[in-house]
Amino acid sequence: MNNKKVGIIGVGNVGATLAFTLATKSLCSQIVLKDLRENIVEAMALDISQSANAANAQTKVSAAKEPEDFSNCDVIVITAGIPRKPGMSRDDLLLTNAKIMTSVINEIKDYNKDAIYIIVSNPLDAMVYTALKAANIDKNRVLGMAGILDSARMSHFIQEKIGNEKSKIEASVMGGHGDDMVPLANHSTVDGKSLDTVLNNEDIEEIITKTRNGGAQIVKLLETGSAYYAPAYSSSLMVEAILTDNKKVYPCAVMLNGEYGYENIVAGVPVKLGKNGVEEIIELDLDEKQTSEFAKSIASVKELVDTLENKFFV
Repeated sequence: MNNKKVGIIGVGNVGATLAFTLATKSLCSQIVLKDLRENIVEAMALDISQSANAANAQTKVSAAKEPEDFSNCDVIVITAGIPRKPGMSRDDLLLTNAKIMTSVINEIKDYNKDAIYIIVSNPLDAMVYTALKAANIDKNRVLGMAGILDSARMSHFIQEKIGNEKSKIEASVMGGHGDDMVPLANHSTVDGKSLDTVLNNEDIEEIITKTRNGGAQIVKLLETGSAYYAPAYSSSLMVEAILTDNKKVYPCAVMLNGEYGYENIVAGVPVKLGKNGVEEIIELDLDEKQTSEFAKSIASVKELVDTLENKFFV
C-alpha cells in the first residue's frame, strides 16, 4: 500500500466503479469523492469503504463536503459532464461540458498543486484540451482515458472472431475517441503474431467497424445509459501506472508538441506512464492509410477545438 491520494470528481457509474476498483485493489491509501449530489456521494463513500473492508483493503474512502476536503491529491480523475440529450447539438454539448470542466478545475486546482489529471468526460479529446487550458500546468500532467478502452473493445472483437480463449491479444488504437479512431491492425497481435497475418482483410475491417461502434452498441442496448465497467477499469490502469511508476505503455489522449507532425492538438497516442504522468510519447511507424486516417481524426478534434477557441475561450 502506498501513501497516495486519489480524487474522483463525478460519482456516476464510471466514477463510482473506478473508486470501487481502486479501493478493493488497495492501490492508494485515500480516495476522496466529489459530486454535486451530496447524499449520493456520501452514500457511495460509505458503500465503497465497506467494500474495501470486506476485501481487507486499507483504503480510506471519504466524501468531500468543502473545497479543502478535496486537497493534496496525487491523481485526480474527472468524469463530470452531461451526456448528449435529444435535440442537443454537438456544439451545445461541447460548450456545456467545457463550462463544467473549467468550473471543476478552477475550484480544486489551488488545493492540488502537484496533481496529475485524468480526464474521462466527453467529448474526450476536447475536454483534455479544456482541462489543460483551465489548469495551466505542464502538458504531461493532463491526459485523457480513451485509447485503453478502445483497445480493450478491439481485443474483445478479435477474441470473438478467432474464437480461441487461450490466445493472448494485444490491440492498438490511436486517434480521437469516436468515429475517427484509428485501430492499428499491424500493431495489434495474437500470441505475438501481427493481426494482419492471423486474419484476412474482411475480418479485420469487421473488427474495426465493431470497435468504432463499441460504445454506441452498449448505449443502444442499455437505452438509458452508457458503458461504465470497461471505462472505469481502463481508468484504473492509468491511475495504477502513475501511482506505482510502472512505466507501462498505454494509448492515452495527450497534447502533441511535434509528435506525428502535429502541434497544439490533443490526440490518442501510445504513451509511457509514470509518476510524472506522461513520461514519453511513443511514435509508431504508420503506413500511408493509417497516416491518412490519423490526419482525419486530428481534423475532427481540431474542429471542436476551433469551436472552443471561438465561442468559449474568448
